[in-house]
Amino acid sequence: MQDDSFSHKALSGRLPGAGAASAAPKDNAKLIAFYLPQFHRIPENSAWWGPGFTEWTNVAKARPNFEGHHQPQIPRELGFYDLSSTAVLREQAELARLAGLSGFCFYHYWFSGRRILETPVNNFLASDISFPFCVCWANENWTRTWQGDEKSVLLEQHYEENDEERLIESLAPLFRDARYIKVSEKPLFVVYRIKELPNPTQSIQKWRNAASRLGFPGLHIAVVDFYDITDPREVGADALVEFPPHKFNGAENSPTQPPAVTNPSFQGRFVDYRSVIAQSAAREVPPYTLYRGAMPGWDNTARRQDTPLTVVNSSPALFGAWLRYLRAWTSITRASCPDPFLFINAWNEWGEGCHLEPDLRDGLGSIEECGRSEWVAALDPVATVDEARARLNREVAVACRASAIELPESLLRYRGRSPLVHAISRLLRPLTFIHRPARSVYQRLRAARG
Repeated sequence: MQDDSFSHKALSGRLPGAGAASAAPKDNAKLIAFYLPQFHRIPENSAWWGPGFTEWTNVAKARPNFEGHHQPQIPRELGFYDLSSTAVLREQAELARLAGLSGFCFYHYWFSGRRILETPVNNFLASDISFPFCVCWANENWTRTWQGDEKSVLLEQHYEENDEERLIESLAPLFRDARYIKVSEKPLFVVYRIKELPNPTQSIQKWRNAASRLGFPGLHIAVVDFYDITDPREVGADALVEFPPHKFNGAENSPTQPPAVTNPSFQGRFVDYRSVIAQSAAREVPPYTLYRGAMPGWDNTARRQDTPLTVVNSSPALFGAWLRYLRAWTSITRASCPDPFLFINAWNEWGEGCHLEPDLRDGLGSIEECGRSEWVAALDPVATVDEARARLNREVAVACRASAIELPESLLRYRGRSPLVHAISRLLRPLTFIHRPARSVYQRLRAARG
């Protein structure tokens, strides 16, 4: 029997455009996957969480919370790897290249001069691995949030005087690397929580000035679309990076029929993957640079056994349909731009059930969907965003039927959260003791309305 999987075709040269005689064009959107460097031992994690702790410790101890729950999620091709090994980095880069990815975005942990989890990036930089990369400064405090304790700070961001200059100086060796992703020769620098900085607009300007003094033509600064920001121009950044499930986990995306929970201690929440896709498709083209984002799934049960956010009804096929839509959206809206980026959360967030890397259940499914999506422009072209939405609607229906799950309401009739509700939620979020019960009441009302 002939193997018609994407990976087999890629390895055997049978993809469209793989032969010299074929001129089928690839889609021009560039996929960049966020990359977690947590999978190796460091003294700090051993002291805080127990001897030998890595992210695999959380992954292995996860247990199902409901019938059919995909936990624990066990890696397949790459196994329980150790990221202190350059050979592992090389394998990952080869697999990512096969999937049509254009780069990794490594999380960068820097606390006023102190780096942590830096070994994988240092090894990558010292290697000859031919694969593009950039970094995202993950500027959050480290706490015991996995245990429900957000007040016990393990490692704190202080944002000291002259930190801006010191940060850019520390990143200069990465920025100078020929593999580093640049936009018009400017290094791409992503920041996770830009509004955590005391004066983000001032800090961004200081970063740009520091980069110029070091001989760079500037910086291309993108900030993550966190709950406290709606437009990169609020802080003087160049682009906003969509980051599901952030802003996609509201009550309006709860499943109409949540799973029957079997864990008596469960206090978590469910989100329907199909509703997440619908919300993504409903987003209009904004008046600023937006890098769209997708995720193959999400389930942080490994980190929060009793209080997880679990996205249900996800599948590689649905992920592929979503990815093809976002590729089309990017190609149509950013056709002549030097930065047609599309971010994926994530390459290897195993503790959050959010990984392209193959596992025992889905195998290479998500990897193959990434690769297939490269050929969407040639195999099924669309000229407008509305046409791309209509195609997405058809593909979601096909994927749902194939998985024997209920067909969702048409994506084109998606009813999201009202601007007023969003504004109230944003105001209440810092007041946890008010926000959580208010959210619970809203979810019940939303479910009752259908």
